[in-house]
Amino acid sequence: MIQKLVWENVKHRPLRTILSALLIGIPVTLVLTLAGLSKGMIEDNNKRIRGVGADIVIRPKDSNFMDLGTQGMNDKIVNLVRRQPHVKLATGILVHHLGGMFTSVAGIDLNEFNAMSGGMEYVAGGPFRGPDEVILDDFYAKEQNKHVGAELEVLHQKMRVTGVVKSGKLNRVFMDLRSLQNLVGSRNGVNIIYIKVDTPKNIKTVIDELKAQLVDYPIYSMDEATALYSYDSLPQLRMFSDIVVGIAIFIGFAVVCLSMYMAVLQRTREIGILKSLGASRWYVLSIILREAVLLALVGTILGIGMSFGAKWTIQTFAPASFPPAVDPSWWPIAAVIALIGAVLGALYPGMHAAGMDPIEALSYE
Repeated sequence: MIQKLVWENVKHRPLRTILSALLIGIPVTLVLTLAGLSKGMIEDNNKRIRGVGADIVIRPKDSNFMDLGTQGMNDKIVNLVRRQPHVKLATGILVHHLGGMFTSVAGIDLNEFNAMSGGMEYVAGGPFRGPDEVILDDFYAKEQNKHVGAELEVLHQKMRVTGVVKSGKLNRVFMDLRSLQNLVGSRNGVNIIYIKVDTPKNIKTVIDELKAQLVDYPIYSMDEATALYSYDSLPQLRMFSDIVVGIAIFIGFAVVCLSMYMAVLQRTREIGILKSLGASRWYVLSIILREAVLLALVGTILGIGMSFGAKWTIQTFAPASFPPAVDPSWWPIAAVIALIGAVLGALYPGMHAAGMDPIEALSYE
């Protein structure tokens, strides 16, 4: 009987029901989009690191998994690494920020990089050949609306785009290593070295040998390097996520509270009739809470659907800066957030309705 009353109330006011569910769905979308961005950025970064095809990575002394540091390394270290037993290939790379938070250019020896990674897959154009030429990956080219032959400003220098490649290998923007070294005034400097070993069983042996010779340099296997870049190892990302989730919970609570309070005001006479027929406080409160739960479930479904729309929007306009992903593991979490917000938001108007005097409610206009 109670469930039938709830269902009839929802059907009787379809516009209010849709708007309430939509407003509950917005914080759900916010939570799911943020979780998807976090997962997408981490997965994209690790995919591009593994796309280099290396087994071992060496970073400068003052670097960490978030920052390549300021000291850099002399590329003579690359020659030292190449002389080690079981080292098949080694290449030094200089990565330099372009001003944006997530944008950098990688200076590479193209022949060495192709030998290690298996070669770039060109969507358009071809490799750079001169000091003022660059290659872009397809995500960055799409986001910046650049094509082969277009100009791109790199460190206040005009560069010509010679090729667009499929994303998934190290970086978004590539140029010749020596050219980038000259631009940043870091002659013979690199800030990351990738190493390919002759066979996987020798990875640990090579790492131990290098650590003995390159004391204080962070040296990782690729599995260790990708494990360092995760949600749990990024306190800033965790803090940001917690703040946004908190805001989403607050918004959901406020929206449900307002929606249910207005619903109670619109049904004052109905509640008065129920109470005059002998409905208990719990009976009236149960109707309000069940309606709130129903709205939360519908809002969650709408929120999940809108998160796919948000992913498409981000993927269309900013695929390089914010590579999105869908994280289904967050769907039940978002549902719980919506349900808690709905129940807490409906408690006050529900208790207010349950405490109404039947005579007063029946005389309400």
